Amino acid sequence: MKRECPECGDKIVGRIDKKFCSDACRNSYNNRVNKDSKNLIRNTNNRLRKNYRILEELNPEQKTKTSRGKLIEKGFDFNYFTSIYTTKAGAIYYFVYDQGYLPLENEYYALVKRDS
Repeated sequence: MKRECPECGDKIVGRIDKKFCSDACRNSYNNRVNKDSKNLIRNTNNRLRKNYRILEELNPEQKTKTSRGKLIEKGFDFNYFTSIYTTKAGAIYYFVYDQGYLPLENEYYALVKRDS
């Protein structure tokens, strides 16, 4: 039974369970299949990554306070976060993975890092 590489169509030689003719074909195939098919997903992930890096940079001590202006100056986008946590007291924290922020008075934010 002739086996063909799903990427280039060449004959596969070697082990019976081998799926690709070479590492290059395997990488090429997987990169093509796993590529974000829509720009929306890629752009959303990029914005989340940027927000995370900004929060991480401004919050090296795991808990601090910063202004809205400083966040915006660094390019933070308040429309992108991964989860919301509401405390028993009703305070609403917005999280980008494990880095979070809590809106305070006078356009200030408390920055926190959630314990693993």
